[in-house]
Formats: sequence, C-alpha cells, structure tokens
Amino acid sequence: MISENNNLLETEAYRLIFLKGEGIPKVLCYGSNKKYNILVLQLLGKSLEQLFNVCGRKLSLKTTCILGIQMLERIKFVHQNYHLHRDIKPDNFVMGINDYENKVFIIDFGLSKKYKSNSKGTHIPFKTNKNMTGTARYCSINTHLGFEQSRRDDLESIGYVLMYFLKGVLPWQGLRIKPEDDQYVKICEKKQIVKLNELCAEFPSKQLIFL
Repeated sequence: MISENNNLLETEAYRLIFLKGEGIPKVLCYGSNKKYNILVLQLLGKSLEQLFNVCGRKLSLKTTCILGIQMLERIKFVHQNYHLHRDIKPDNFVMGINDYENKVFIIDFGLSKKYKSNSKGTHIPFKTNKNMTGTARYCSINTHLGFEQSRRDDLESIGYVLMYFLKGVLPWQGLRIKPEDDQYVKICEKKQIVKLNELCAEFPSKQLIFL
C-alpha cells in the first residue's frame, strides 16, 4: 500500500499494530521516502465482494452463516480492544491464503475510531449532527441520521451485509434519484421504510432477531 497521504497510512498502521490478533493482517513494514509513505501488509486473498461476484451474486444460507460467524468474531475482537471499524462492507473482509485459506480477515481501518479510553474507561459521548462516515449501502440508520457511531452500528452493518449475501441485492440499491435529491437521504428514507420482517422474509428468524 503506497500513499501520499501520511495521516491515512499512519492511522491504518497504528490501528493494525494495536489490534494485532487473529484475523487482523500483520504489518510487515511501515515507513516513508522523500515522496511516498509505504505500508506493507501480510498477503491475503480475494475480498468477500469479489467471491460474491464469482458465486453469481448470491450465497447459500450455510456459506453466509460460516462467513457471518467469522465476521462477528472479528468485529468482537475489534470492539474488545475499544475500537469501532465504521466501514463494514464485503470489500473490507478478505479470505486468507495458504494455511489461512479458510479464515476471514478484516481490513481497512482508515475510518476506525476508539469508542472508549484505555486509561479512564470512559465511553465517547453521544453526539448529533455528525457527517456520515462509511459506505451508504451498509451503514446503520443512526449513522445516516448523524448520530455518533458505536458498537451497535458496526453490528447493524454486518446484518445488512449478511442479507446482501443471502438476497443478492438490498432494497435501497438502484434507487431512482433525481439530480436535485440527496442520494444518502433517499437511501436512509428507504432503510427506514423497509420493515425488518420484510427484509428478512424467507430466512431464519435469527437474522431478524439479530437486526
């Protein structure tokens, strides 16, 4: 990974080193020359979005459950270390290679944020009027509404990703949006209109309970 944005790579390197653990890419080298900042990570395989496309843009319930369990294990580890990911999407989960070919890794911590102080143990305060951070297709409704993100928002995003794998498309994809309309506002409105029992229809009730 090579970038001219020092802050972005520094954040990524710091998060990965701090979060060192199972399913987190290893940082092999980090540094800079006169022009570029360089971050070298453990070599990994295809993203879940790429594999989703290879599989005809729909996954079986069994495959989705296997992936979902590992995704939840990864975000649980991140949360236990006082961090939020804030950009949960299929592109940010990748499969390992060789001895790790059946393991899901979580990547891209450029938008991550600490939600709790290590020393004081205090949680970040609730705030409103925040700019949207993350990917509109998968971000939580509260993120759209400008509320400070917390652990629940990462989990809601995972719920949307799992339904995306099962259904092949989410109801707020491909909306017809007029030039004068705000795309993010329209996606938020659709998410609020769609009832969860309709979104999760024909799938196990555990998915509805999770969301």
